[in-house]
Amino acid sequence: MVYELRTYRIPEGKMPNILSRFENITFGIFKKYGIEVVGFWTRSDANELVYICRYESEAAMEAAWDAFRADPEWLKAKEETEANGPIVAEVLSDTLIPTSFSPMQ
Repeated sequence: MVYELRTYRIPEGKMPNILSRFENITFGIFKKYGIEVVGFWTRSDANELVYICRYESEAAMEAAWDAFRADPEWLKAKEETEANGPIVAEVLSDTLIPTSFSPMQ
């Protein structure tokens, strides 16, 4: 298994918008492409949204994101939810490989 740590830096005042988009739109599209979310958090000390996804392999992760980014439903939703400006300032992505003693293998 491979895990991906994703950190979204959110513009001031836009956290409700990004949370709503994930809850009402994005999760459904993720399922179509096998993007399995393990956990989802907001930070108390920064305007950031953090989540971890699990995949069978790095190749599966890359294929899932390529398909997601090209999805017409996603492209339309992104355009509509950002009609009043961006709701994500920056996305950071780190690929995590579990150690041999990790409970998350």
